[in-house]
Amino acid sequence: MAKIIIGKKLISRCAEYIPQNEAGIIEKNIPGIYVLYRKHGKTYRVMYIGMTEKCIRSRINAHAKSRRKKKLWTHFSMFEMKQISFVRQLEGIILHINRNDPHANKINKIHGSKFIREVRICKGNLSGW
Repeated sequence: MAKIIIGKKLISRCAEYIPQNEAGIIEKNIPGIYVLYRKHGKTYRVMYIGMTEKCIRSRINAHAKSRRKKKLWTHFSMFEMKQISFVRQLEGIILHINRNDPHANKINKIHGSKFIREVRICKGNLSGW
């Protein structure tokens, strides 16, 4: 079941769990973050997380037309973000969190985020925070 949520903050609109065959009806020129999923029963497995500062529609349609990639995902979500300056950093956080997920690496190798690498990472305990 698809859900559409409208907000007034960092994310201005989002549409979740939309079937791949509906990618062609996305509005043009929507910047933000998108997620490609593969449906397994009643759950959705993250296959790819992407971002664009210009047009989510063109990115999702490119994945849908790719011979290799189109078979790896069934649904998508998209999150419109009006404040473009946050798009890359938010995507970086999400990629960093999912960097070791083997399912999220099927479409594109996730290398983490340069934004996370630029800050000091505390692992194991908070004494050095």
